[in-house]
Amino acid sequence: MGTFQIHMSAKIHELASKQDVRKNLISMAVLSNGSMTSAAAMAASESLKMNPVYEVGEFFELGIQLSYLLLLLGLLGVGTFFVIRQVLVRRELDLSAKELQEQVRSGDASSMELFELGAVMLRRKFYPAATKYLNQAIEKWDGDDQDLAQVYNALGVSYVRDGKTDKGISQLETAVKIQPGYVTAWNNLGDAYEKKKDYKSALKAFEEALLFDPNNTVARPRRDALKEKVQMYKGVPLKSKQK
Repeated sequence: MGTFQIHMSAKIHELASKQDVRKNLISMAVLSNGSMTSAAAMAASESLKMNPVYEVGEFFELGIQLSYLLLLLGLLGVGTFFVIRQVLVRRELDLSAKELQEQVRSGDASSMELFELGAVMLRRKFYPAATKYLNQAIEKWDGDDQDLAQVYNALGVSYVRDGKTDKGISQLETAVKIQPGYVTAWNNLGDAYEKKKDYKSALKAFEEALLFDPNNTVARPRRDALKEKVQMYKGVPLKSKQK
């Protein structure tokens, strides 16, 4: 009996030991699976946490791209508008020039029509032609002296833009002599003197313009800039190109 009990006891201990081993293995497996599950859960959690950030970033980037696209479309639209406008203006000028030239050829053009043709040529930058028709308008002029000042102003601008600055100044001075309050002619005269680097005369012209129009947006900044130049070059002889 004692031996049997001892064998039974040993057997029981062996089984118990085996059961403990199984339990340990099962526990380890459970712990291992639990760790894996926990790691997977943490990864999923991190993924869930990061995905909204990615979504916000992608949305922000998409918004910037859309903004650039809209800006580009806007710029293209504005550019297209100005191109079309320039084409229409050019076409209108061409039609006006054609009609007026036909009247000039027929000999029926009035002094005002010659002036208009000269102004059209000036806008088209055909300066020799503009000068020709504006001089003809002056020779044939039969209108008001105040309007004649506009012809001299246009002729002066044509000469200046054609590189004949001294001739342009002479015509512009005639324009302001005929019409002393002609602000546009004073501004053009100031510009012509500035091209010659005659800064004192240019300053005087812009000051005259401001006497008649104190808020003139062309004359005021040019007058202020020339004041600084006159002070800077005070006593220093300046070489001017005589044309």
